[in-house]
Amino acid sequence: MGGFFGVASKKNCTLELFYGVDYHSHLGTRRGGMAMYGKGGFQRAIHNIENSPFRTKFEKDAEELDGHLGIGCISDYEPQPLLIQSHLGSFAITTVGKVNNLDELLKETYHSGRAHFQEMSGGQINATELIASLICKSDTLVDGIRYVQELVDGSMTILLMTKDGIYAARDRYGRTPVVIGKREDGYCISFENFAYINLGFEHYKELKPAEVVFVTPESVETVGAPGEEMKMCSFLWVYYGYPTSSYEGMNVEQMRYTCGSMLAKRDSDSVSPDIVAGVPDSGIAHAIGYANESGIPYARPFIKYTPTWPRSFMPANQSQRDLIARMKLIPVQELIKGKKLLLIDDSIVRGTQLRETTEFLYRSGAKEVHVRPACPPLLYGCKYLNFSRSKSDLDLITRRVIQEREEEVTPEVLSEYSDPCTARYEEMLEEIRKQQNFTTLRYHRLDDLVASIGLSPCKLCTYCFNGKE
Repeated sequence: MGGFFGVASKKNCTLELFYGVDYHSHLGTRRGGMAMYGKGGFQRAIHNIENSPFRTKFEKDAEELDGHLGIGCISDYEPQPLLIQSHLGSFAITTVGKVNNLDELLKETYHSGRAHFQEMSGGQINATELIASLICKSDTLVDGIRYVQELVDGSMTILLMTKDGIYAARDRYGRTPVVIGKREDGYCISFENFAYINLGFEHYKELKPAEVVFVTPESVETVGAPGEEMKMCSFLWVYYGYPTSSYEGMNVEQMRYTCGSMLAKRDSDSVSPDIVAGVPDSGIAHAIGYANESGIPYARPFIKYTPTWPRSFMPANQSQRDLIARMKLIPVQELIKGKKLLLIDDSIVRGTQLRETTEFLYRSGAKEVHVRPACPPLLYGCKYLNFSRSKSDLDLITRRVIQEREEEVTPEVLSEYSDPCTARYEEMLEEIRKQQNFTTLRYHRLDDLVASIGLSPCKLCTYCFNGKE
């Protein structure tokens, strides 16, 4: 995934940029960066944050950087922001999104003229560098941004800073948010709308899909008209979003309470656990919603050890991910032994971590473990936001089960497995339940998920659940 923050101020805005970017640390763990423009021109700092939080790595930079314009990011992949010199002038750029047709765009760029890019480890190029190159094919920055929005298969949200101000462009279909905050001395641009509250900014506006604005310390001007179609990522509310965030007016924490409540209504009196628990951190609010609706006590039978692993993301190496998943959660034996537990997690992707959690609950004396994922079964890898590190759909536990059951996995077959009213769906759940050693398993239904969010279904992307774009 990734997140960003930008500031256009009448005075030095280094600290606002520093803290605003830091508030996006839950969105990635590989790279962090800040770029500023001031009297000394463009300045930039980029650090690897895999083994240390953003704030620790950038404290010294926050003392040295200076400027009235700034953009920064947390990136789970390429180093950003980049500084670019071109026929359109010098600028800094950072992006959030996924380019599915990167190889095709790269070949076209090579074919159309002389071009070269820095090569990163593993032979990949920096996607943000390619986006900058494509923007520079046009006669103006706005035309270039529009060109990229139309060209990219996937999603692409952009912050681009010149010496005069910052261009902010929301993805063509609004899959990720862009919000503007305002205070007396300027404006800020943010992925998460909570990130500017403690910095003294008030909400000014939320960009619509494909909208492009130019932000200066004095004004916010729409320079690219918004589109009509929206396909915002529903998984933002389920997992990625910070509890205090709101997207399209829908708060993350409130959505999760509603989600848990609807899970409880579906269960009715079919199960009778002693306590309801959420897998920290993103499962907690869902579990509170379930407990409030059902009247079953909420408790914390395990606690996440945050001093060493404060963030939710994991290393790319699967064996290391599994080890850390075990080490992060410390059981509270008194709340587990002899108890019937109902456990809510945000989702089941591969199934490895939740199976480990279930096993340690049984080893700690749990009598039953009922599992309620807070979203429908994931049947497709995300095409738009890189929310999973899965390289293949077969990394998903659902697809492995389906592959074992079916001679041929067609779109029609997958459609049946995504429908909670079919026998195939029920059989898939039962096989997952047995493999994971859950007492019972019930997923959140897609219609209930959409109702939990509160937006029209046509405005949400549910591709990972039903394959519909």
